[in-house]
Amino acid sequence: MSLPIVHTLSLVFVALLLGPSLGHLFELPNKVGLSRQDYLTVQQIYRGWALFGFVVGAALLSTLGLTVQLWSRSRPARSALTAFLCLVGTQVIFWTWTYPANVATDNWTILPDGWTNLRAQWEYSHAAGAGLNFAAFLALIQAWPGRGKPEQQRSIGSTTEAK
Repeated sequence: MSLPIVHTLSLVFVALLLGPSLGHLFELPNKVGLSRQDYLTVQQIYRGWALFGFVVGAALLSTLGLTVQLWSRSRPARSALTAFLCLVGTQVIFWTWTYPANVATDNWTILPDGWTNLRAQWEYSHAAGAGLNFAAFLALIQAWPGRGKPEQQRSIGSTTEAK
């Protein structure tokens, strides 16, 4: 697959991750103070979101593919690798803090004793993930191979136009 296509796919999939990530971040101030019943009610809006995992996988794979394709170009490769590692970091956060809170609450259908600690764990882990997803998106913008070098931009542009 050509470099511009892989780069575009990486940007698209990471942008798709940003939607829910930033949603979690921006709703956090309003959710952390909700009562037990209100919080349990609000959490039901996330039913079925596990299916979104395919976007996570696509973002990881396309960003890794971009890193491999850019490997011979040091600065763009570092940016693509940074994006990939940010996405990996988001997954580490999810599986270390978010998922265990989901399990302890049976995907927020019950609230056990200590639920406020689980709420904080869940909300703040999502906020951290949003920050890493945003950093990944910015790194992907920086990963464009001809960025800042007019002679490379012309050659990349003419190669793309010739195809």
